[in-house]
Amino acid sequence: MKYTPIALALALTSAFSTAPQAATPPDSLVMAWNIDAISTWDPAQIGEVVTSEIYANTCDALVEFDVKDEKKLTPSMAKSWDVSADRKTITFHLQDNLKFPDGTPASAGDLAWSMQRVVKLGYGNAAQITEYGFNKENVDSRITAPDDKTLVVTLDKPYPTNLILQAIAADKVSSLINRKVVEKEAVEGDFGHKYLTTHTACVGPYQLVRWNAGEGVMLQATEHYWGKAPVLKRVLIRHVAETGTQRLLLTQGDVDIARDLSADDLKTLDEGGKVKVDKVLKPQLFFWTFNNEDPIFKNEKVRLAMRYLIDYDGLAKSVMPYLGVPRASFVQIGAFGALDEKAGQPFTLDLAKAKQLLTEAGYPDGFSASVIFGTLPHSAPIAQSIQQNAAKVGVKLTLERMANAQLFSRARGREFQSAMMAWQTSVPDAYGNASRLVFNPDNRKDARATQYPSWRAAYYDAQMNQQVEAALLEPDDAKRSEMYAALQKEVMEKGPMAIMFQMYNSAGISPGVKNWTWNGFRVWYGDASK
Repeated sequence: MKYTPIALALALTSAFSTAPQAATPPDSLVMAWNIDAISTWDPAQIGEVVTSEIYANTCDALVEFDVKDEKKLTPSMAKSWDVSADRKTITFHLQDNLKFPDGTPASAGDLAWSMQRVVKLGYGNAAQITEYGFNKENVDSRITAPDDKTLVVTLDKPYPTNLILQAIAADKVSSLINRKVVEKEAVEGDFGHKYLTTHTACVGPYQLVRWNAGEGVMLQATEHYWGKAPVLKRVLIRHVAETGTQRLLLTQGDVDIARDLSADDLKTLDEGGKVKVDKVLKPQLFFWTFNNEDPIFKNEKVRLAMRYLIDYDGLAKSVMPYLGVPRASFVQIGAFGALDEKAGQPFTLDLAKAKQLLTEAGYPDGFSASVIFGTLPHSAPIAQSIQQNAAKVGVKLTLERMANAQLFSRARGREFQSAMMAWQTSVPDAYGNASRLVFNPDNRKDARATQYPSWRAAYYDAQMNQQVEAALLEPDDAKRSEMYAALQKEVMEKGPMAIMFQMYNSAGISPGVKNWTWNGFRVWYGDASK
């Protein structure tokens, strides 16, 4: 079905309105979600979980994660691939009928340019590629297209092949952009960055039709899509910040899916039986991060003391049912190299231990500090719980709630003393988070390594950097896993953040929606039906 500009405008007005509706359109999936974090659609810069999910349904990657087993990969734009004996060259063979939304053919040359573009722009997601030996000087010769259907990626070292496939080929950095369109829109050599801030131009099942910041997003099924056509023609995502409003819209039938419901809302809906509640453990960690430029939090005993102010078990029962499970390790449950659930969360609320550590650190009477956090429904109650516990040992925490976009901006500028936020890796391998939450490539403030939470926290440990790099290149999987186990235990004691929970992706789903399909790494909008 094609939509005229007038029809699209009417659909958007209806979808984004907060006024009651009779029912959602039969050919559309309508979601309520807090999407205030969206700031760009450029795959070179997207850093938010919400934008990443929507983008993955708009722009295909070379390969994708298997629905039933996240550690396995299945073909997407690449129908097959070959790996050289020395593991340094991966040759991808592309699907025969790749086309952009306007119907023009898409080639391996476009894809090579798209990936080179990410590196040359140098925004946060360049690290997805550059950490494997690529740079602005060599990327043109190491990511090449010998013909229209073949992409060749040449590595500098024999990295684990599965990790390269997960980190690059299954990531947004391997999306296939319409070079002709984007270069036409380029401004002062920006590779079309300004244009892609508000548009998408790629091969994928849906295309971005409209994004109204603070209101919603509209996706429309791509007419010339190479793969299985989406069942529903449109996806309408309404920005709804309040969980109570999301629940009301869902129960009234005004939306099909609610994505930010509180634990109480999910429990009530689950027990009511009229709305399906679904959840899947995702590779996202919620943590309290400390700015190591601050003289107080530069002291590792202070950071360790903060971990003993967290009531993991109490919060798990009161705030986090349906939302997450206690986790203190930087490696998520289910990933290669992860400590088990018990070893990966050794902390308990212990005020005496916290007081002892603060005294050893030179703060026997405590100190004052600020905590910033966003609009996730669990952020405020977790912050308030820790604030109350901290007061008992003389630590006065001032809490400041803000929009997620502002929170991310402050964190990426190191403009905070401490902050509570989430981070989600893109790979089911310990290296995914080791390379971001522990490893810091350059701690200088002007390095602007904004996609490294370690850099945001101004945390640099040369020895840990070496451990992360050594584990990456260890060819023996058993030994590699042992190296990650030791690193996790060390980081829990002295790392830059107190990791608290591994999160679920939870949703309330209308009974009219069938085949809602997801795992920890992907949500497939195109499979949903009514």
